[in-house]
Amino acid sequence: MSGGRTTRLRLRLAALAATTGLLASGCGLESSFALPFEVGPGSIRPVPELTGVAVAVGSKDFTENQILGYLAEVALTAAGAEVRDMTNIQGSNSSRQALITGDVDVSWDYTGTGWISYLGNTEPIPDERAQFEAVRDADLTRNGLLWLEYAAVNNTYAFAVTEAFAKAHNLRTTSDMAELIRREPNQGVFCLETEFASRNDGFPGVAKAYGFDAGSVEVKTFGIGTIYTATSQGSCNFGEVFTTDGRIIGLNLVVLEDDRKFFPQYNAAIVLRKEFADTHPQVAEVMAPIVAKLDNDTIRRLNAEVDVDGRDPAVVARDWLIAEGFVSLPAS
Repeated sequence: MSGGRTTRLRLRLAALAATTGLLASGCGLESSFALPFEVGPGSIRPVPELTGVAVAVGSKDFTENQILGYLAEVALTAAGAEVRDMTNIQGSNSSRQALITGDVDVSWDYTGTGWISYLGNTEPIPDERAQFEAVRDADLTRNGLLWLEYAAVNNTYAFAVTEAFAKAHNLRTTSDMAELIRREPNQGVFCLETEFASRNDGFPGVAKAYGFDAGSVEVKTFGIGTIYTATSQGSCNFGEVFTTDGRIIGLNLVVLEDDRKFFPQYNAAIVLRKEFADTHPQVAEVMAPIVAKLDNDTIRRLNAEVDVDGRDPAVVARDWLIAEGFVSLPAS
C-alpha cells in the first residue's frame, strides 16, 4: 500500500453479536450500525505486515476507555489493519473475558484494576512502575496476557477543590489539605460518594494516612456523578473525584496531588494475548509513540470534549491523532 493511499475505518458502535458468536459465549454484546470515515497516514505509515490483518479492538463502556479504544482503532487503520470495532463493552469483567476468549485482540486496561480486580490482590503497590511490573508479570504467567508499556494516564481517586479555594488556602497536595483541616477543622467539608465515605481504602483510610481526624469534619454524600458540580458550586470544600475526569476542566476544579500515594495506581496500558502479540509485534510498535504522548492533562481534555462539549469519542480520538501528526485527513 502506498503512503498516499487512505484507508477506511469502520467504526462499529458496538460489537458483532451475530457474526462473532459473542452472545452465545455469554458476553452479551450487541451489534449496531457502522459509521465509516477515512484517515490517511501521518507519522504512522502503512505497515506491510499489518496490511489486511483483522484486528478487533475493544473498550469498556465509559468515556475515557472508549477514547483510548478509538485511538487504537484509528492508528491501526492508518497502519493498514482491517479494524473491527468492539468498543463499549459493559463492565470490566466482560471486556476482560472478550480479550481472553479471543473475541477482542487489543484493549486498554488499568494496572490497579488488573492487580486488585482480576488478579485478586488486596494490597495495592504504591509505586506506578512497581505496580505495572507486578501486574505485567503475574498476568502473563497466569493468563497469557501481555501488558504493553503503561501510559502516564493514571485514573485514580483524588480530592478536588475550586481554583479560588486552592488559591485562598495555598493548596496543592493532600498533605496541604490535611494541614488545613488540623488547623481549621471547620474547613473540612467533603462531598463523597456513600461507599467511599465508609471504606477503609476510602475516606477513613485517607484520614489515617494523612493524619487528620475524620470525625472532626463534615461529610455530605452524593452520587459520584454529582460530586463535581456540588464541589464547584460550594456545597463542600473538597470533593472526591477521578483524576482524569473531563468535568474537572469543565468546572475549573483543581486536583490535589496524593503525595503520600495512598490511592492505588490506575495507569492505562494496552493489553493483548501473548499469542496475538507474538504474531503481530507491529501492533505494539504502532501504538508505542501514542502511549508515550498520553498523560492526565491530555486525556482529561479529551474526556472533556466528550462529556462537557458533547463530541463523539471516535471523532475526538481521530482529531487528536491528526493534531499530533500521527494520522491525516484523506486528500480531497
